[in-house]
Amino acid sequence: MSQFYAASAVCTPTRVSILTGKYPLRFDVRTIFFDRGRQLPECVTIPNLLKKEGYATIHIGKWHLGGLRTVDFKQRNRARGPREHGFDHYLTLREEQPFRRKIMKKKQMYRKGGTCLLRDDKLIGPEDPYYNKYLTDINGDETIHHINTCHENKQPFFINLWWNVPHVPLEPAPEPHWSQTAAEGISDDQHCFRSMVARLDYQVGRVLDQLDKLGIADNTLIVFTSDNGGAAEANNGKLKGGKTDLHEGGIRVPFIARWPKKIAAGTTSGELGHTNDILPTICSAVGVPLPQDHTFDGVDLLPHLLDRKQHVERGTVFWQMHLYRNLQRHYPKPKPYATEIARRGKWKMLAFEAKPVELFDIEADIYEKQNLLEREPELVESLRKELVAWLAEPRQRFEHIK
Repeated sequence: MSQFYAASAVCTPTRVSILTGKYPLRFDVRTIFFDRGRQLPECVTIPNLLKKEGYATIHIGKWHLGGLRTVDFKQRNRARGPREHGFDHYLTLREEQPFRRKIMKKKQMYRKGGTCLLRDDKLIGPEDPYYNKYLTDINGDETIHHINTCHENKQPFFINLWWNVPHVPLEPAPEPHWSQTAAEGISDDQHCFRSMVARLDYQVGRVLDQLDKLGIADNTLIVFTSDNGGAAEANNGKLKGGKTDLHEGGIRVPFIARWPKKIAAGTTSGELGHTNDILPTICSAVGVPLPQDHTFDGVDLLPHLLDRKQHVERGTVFWQMHLYRNLQRHYPKPKPYATEIARRGKWKMLAFEAKPVELFDIEADIYEKQNLLEREPELVESLRKELVAWLAEPRQRFEHIK
């Protein structure tokens, strides 16, 4: 899908959207969690729903939704980590300060990531085979391990594999990908970035190959996407902005769905998709009914993925996030700043604290060069009223524990 969007231009809010099928606004999550006690409250999630239907539920890789500080393991009646949100097993990095900041500042998160892994609320030790491995390889190996285990047990599975790469720190990937990505005229950071992405591609390939080897690829739906637009050394093409910014470069992300027996290979779609859609789409694909007493913000994309003649029907789509004044790119953040979006069809209105600041026709102006705010006053006012009403809706605020 060439017009797929993350729920935010930073990671935590989008991860909330993916797991819950709801706008991050529903939990008042507008920024990243800073490893100081913020956490996603009790709510309906993909693993909750699939677990009730007999699925093994596994989380691997970055979490960043709270509940993974060492102090949290002793207060599981209050602190909520992956298992409290429905995952049978998880493997991820320890998430607390100042630990995370130190390992990232030293550029050791990938090369030393195995030394600070958490497996089901326990910190692994030097005797663990992952202890001295490269983090991206650990995530690939762990995924294949669980695929094999579930296959042997004849149990359907949901694996939530959230790769850390290519998030900073930028570090050299192992050979042969370090040497293979060398090129004249690029910086050390760009070389690191390319090698990290190459290693990611390699590990994704290993996972796909294992599904083929076990003969279960045709019956396995894979969704590949991102939690925000490109940062640092990423190539956003001509899209405006990047991570931390609500222009297209910060929220338009890759989306690939692979289900060989169901989805025709090589097809593309320009329909608007959103990370809120992942929960209802997955549940639809595996035949798990959504709770009748629960409201989700996402749309079931499955009919469209199976038959592109089936169009995706949705109303106005919204975004809200905290103001980040800096852009994680090699150029300044575009102005005027925005903290919200109201998107209706081809029209995208950006606002700052509910006051409209820009309006674009995204179909005609994907690079957001022509601000039509003054030309379409009635449309702007209509979108503004919708945005104000949306911002006023009730919120189940995220929790903050000591």
